[in-house]
Amino acid sequence: MSEVFPRYAYEDFTIGSEWPLGSKIVEAEEIIEFASQFDPQPFHLDEAAGKASILGGLAASGWHTVSMFMRMLCDAYLLDSTSQGAPGIDYVRWTQPVLAGDTLTGKTTILDRRVSNSKPSLGFVKLHHSVFNQDGLAVCELEHTAMFSLREPAK
Repeated sequence: MSEVFPRYAYEDFTIGSEWPLGSKIVEAEEIIEFASQFDPQPFHLDEAAGKASILGGLAASGWHTVSMFMRMLCDAYLLDSTSQGAPGIDYVRWTQPVLAGDTLTGKTTILDRRVSNSKPSLGFVKLHHSVFNQDGLAVCELEHTAMFSLREPAK
């Protein structure tokens, strides 16, 4: 049986390239479910409380937004890659509320990359991610370095 190699490896992440993420419709029920378990602030649990807040409606937790982004990232390319995880995140910014009924889309931009000095079969790729709502407004931005195996490591 032959081994199936993931489609995307370190070599595919070229500086300046943009990788589209799919779309995600944000449902009120999932906002409430996530908030009930992880961030039970009133504006994440109740439409009236959300409307009375500066958020303007039932709003997803920022951490829920990042979780939805992560799923979009996995579905777009990460699950079909040589990803080896990430050593951390440089920053995350929530720039607009994500409200029930919003449709999220996004993109990844490759900022930099380098092969590891100590593990030449591993590469570090610096990524910038932007998530947008249906009006084209950025709702979240993230930046971090991810690790990917090389398809053809130097010998």
